[in-house]
Amino acid sequence: MAEEQTGLEERIIIKDQHTKEIDLVNRDPKHINEDVIKVDFEDVIAEPAGTYSFDGVWKTSYTTFTVSKYWCYRLLSVVLGIPLAVIWGFLFALISFCHIWAVVPCIKSYVIEIQCVSRIYSLCIHTFCDPLCEALGKIFSSIKVALRKEI
Repeated sequence: MAEEQTGLEERIIIKDQHTKEIDLVNRDPKHINEDVIKVDFEDVIAEPAGTYSFDGVWKTSYTTFTVSKYWCYRLLSVVLGIPLAVIWGFLFALISFCHIWAVVPCIKSYVIEIQCVSRIYSLCIHTFCDPLCEALGKIFSSIKVALRKEI
């Protein structure tokens, strides 16, 4: 009975992880698009002093730009949003799969193999290079250097 309860709780936790409630007001909580897509009418169209169009044209242009940008984005989101979400979901699932099932095992295998090679390399260095370096150190340790200042 306790095992069934634990299994049920685990399934509920896993289900909640994939069906968590999303924030419909703040749709960029990590601010990943903060500096990229802030394009308003004033950022695209501007009339310098002395070359103004009629006020009605300016107001209509502003409204047309704003409304068309809004509805084009919404239309593109409806038509392409879900297919692109499927593609991006597939891509990141593929990346995760490759990382979990290929990259990490290859790196672990490499680390295991390289440990064996490093022990052999270390043994060779200690066997051949250490005595040579010690002998050279003893030879050169008896050399004295004296500096004299000539006037």
